[in-house]
Amino acid sequence: MIKKTNAQPPEKLTGIKLQKIPKSAVGAKAIASALNHIKNEVGIIKGIGLLKNLNQKDGFDCPGCAWPDPDEKRAFLAEYCENGAKAVAEEATKNKISPMFFSTYSVKDLAELSDFDIGKKGRITHPVYLPEGATHYKEISWKDAFHLISDELNALDSPDEAIFYTSGRTSNEAAFLYQLFVRQFGTNNLPDCSNMCHESSGAALTETLGIGKGSVTLDDFKHTDLVIVMGQNPGTNHPRMLTALSDAKKKGSKIITINPLPEVGLMNFKDPQNPLKWLGSGQDLTDVFLQVKINGDVALLKIILKLMLKQEEDTPYAVFDYDFIAKKTAGIDALLNDLESYSIDDLVPQTGISLEKIKEAAHVIINSKKIIICWAMGLTQHKNAVDNIREIVNILLLKGSIGKKGAGTCPVRGHSNVQGDRTMGIWEKMPDSFLDKLEANFHFKAPRKHGFDVVNAIEAMHAKKAKVFFGMGGNFISATPDTEFTAEALRGCNLTVHVSTKLNRSHLIHGKKALILPCLGRSETDLQSTGEQFVSVENSMGIVHKSQGHLEPCSEDILSEAAIVGGLATATLKNSATNYTELVANYDLIRDKIEATIDGFDAYNKRVRIKGGFYLPNNNRENKFDTSSTGKANFSVNTPSEIELEKNQFIMMTIRTHDQYNTTIYGLDDRYRGVLNERRVIFMNAEDMKKMHLEKLDLVDLTSHFNGEEREATGFLAIPYNIPTQCTATYFPEANVLVPLKSTATISNTPTSKTVVISIKKR
Repeated sequence: MIKKTNAQPPEKLTGIKLQKIPKSAVGAKAIASALNHIKNEVGIIKGIGLLKNLNQKDGFDCPGCAWPDPDEKRAFLAEYCENGAKAVAEEATKNKISPMFFSTYSVKDLAELSDFDIGKKGRITHPVYLPEGATHYKEISWKDAFHLISDELNALDSPDEAIFYTSGRTSNEAAFLYQLFVRQFGTNNLPDCSNMCHESSGAALTETLGIGKGSVTLDDFKHTDLVIVMGQNPGTNHPRMLTALSDAKKKGSKIITINPLPEVGLMNFKDPQNPLKWLGSGQDLTDVFLQVKINGDVALLKIILKLMLKQEEDTPYAVFDYDFIAKKTAGIDALLNDLESYSIDDLVPQTGISLEKIKEAAHVIINSKKIIICWAMGLTQHKNAVDNIREIVNILLLKGSIGKKGAGTCPVRGHSNVQGDRTMGIWEKMPDSFLDKLEANFHFKAPRKHGFDVVNAIEAMHAKKAKVFFGMGGNFISATPDTEFTAEALRGCNLTVHVSTKLNRSHLIHGKKALILPCLGRSETDLQSTGEQFVSVENSMGIVHKSQGHLEPCSEDILSEAAIVGGLATATLKNSATNYTELVANYDLIRDKIEATIDGFDAYNKRVRIKGGFYLPNNNRENKFDTSSTGKANFSVNTPSEIELEKNQFIMMTIRTHDQYNTTIYGLDDRYRGVLNERRVIFMNAEDMKKMHLEKLDLVDLTSHFNGEEREATGFLAIPYNIPTQCTATYFPEANVLVPLKSTATISNTPTSKTVVISIKKR
């Protein structure tokens, strides 16, 4: 058993309160919650000034989710969601962490706090350094910090001994400079948060459709016949998506929801931009709800495919789009042969859904011409995650529901610029075509050997094959799986560096030496030597647009992310022909370099200044499928779950609370699930609890099982909930310690945080 340390949030119960689960999401309560958070963090007057610029065409992009803004008119003072308001309030908080704070509190003292309490300490105002053997961080100058890092990097036996991680909040400009610096340094070790979230989507879509991005736009939701939402909780994770679903319903579209939990936001919605709707019964969204067992998605989709095939055989040419299939696709025979090898009777038990209910959903799909399928991490963090996405594509291809208005793929990415970072080159295995242009434009020899993704990076640090960790944003220890193993990996490094706005647990799980480098937030003015700058981001539907903060920075001693990269590159690279100081002085020059390197960015500086930005090219929208294998859209053969549970074992998935975004904890409530003031809970089927002689709020310990290994997380309160039998749900990061590092998705190598086999023991 791995010994517990302060790498995990402390086992401390905070006084749980249970309430009735609400029947509707958003509405007046969401607005009240957002304003209360704004008031507490920044004050009402400053907060209103922030919110009126949030997601507006002349304002700044929300640092939360990547859901797109409307192309046309945007709502005055309300083009944001509850959690977007919370994210901005957290960033613009009046609370500050000065060097005096670090001299007062030791790393050990801070590590004993909860993630919620750590995050509430405030914005970091100065770069700080933790020397080897020291107990407290202390102030350091930017010049000394850059030279300390450069000395460590240049002392490595190989550039591949350094890891350069990226969070999805990094702007296009900073991300492009960052990957350029890293590759000029000599490595492709550029893991990012997408490795842990949507890597499975990119892998599946690239193989089957030729581009690792979704194909729909926001406008498509107004023209569709059917939206299928899978493995996703928009009411908490990207609430503005509910407006798009509401628009679809108003136009007569149907909505099918597939998820192990009946999330409130997908059942009923009260439009926060329409006060007349706040007091009513709300708008019902879901027409058919399929409560699938965890990781039963491929089995469910195969049943639907078989029902579609049966209907097509009974009424030829009424279900499949044969013209599209003949002209645009390859591999249909292998798909149909695979479907014939499965029995519906054998597949149904894997889903946990009655065949009658599945037939109801299949009937809607069969009778829809234009279908959008949306998904998130509920599909991407399984052993067969890539199969999940490819099976979705199979349904869309049979219906000809790609490359037309109102139809297509919609992976809903979590962080605000995670898609843009990948476009900019933040990936450990960028194609040679990208590296060729990078070499031509910057006159150096780019490394070609693929680098480490997140899982590989953790393993390399643990094996002492990587000795420096540099994190551009994010909270690495709380975002990654196998918490104790990852902590050991980080502690084995000679140096760990984190670029951050606020304190988080990753700053407290450090290498022999450690640095925290404070950066500007999205809401703050970015002033460089040539004047005020703006940055750009790409949302989950491929729109690139500007973002410009207006608040005075929280400290004179913080730098922009681009300036941090430029300072580090200047200090580290001895023979680079790139003038990073010049590029950082004027971000237009960075965008010129992006335009010269990456397809789709023609006239970048001109088009990004157009209000609302511009769309990047997307071949799928033009009914083109440039796959490497056939040059067409590819059908695929996929495998259902192979998990076999032993007696008294369960599948656990990690989820977020409503008071949380990624690893940032805004509060201790999960309002839409009826849990207040507590995070250490496990949701269980009531019948499963009865069989185990568990009562509501009994204290239990959790043990995960993988390849003979066991991992333990102690002190969770059992809550009976509407979840399928043998399925459970817990919050992350509290349960991340249970996720084995080596349990990853085939092809994408994404950790399987949604399929963890556990046993439960009552205290």
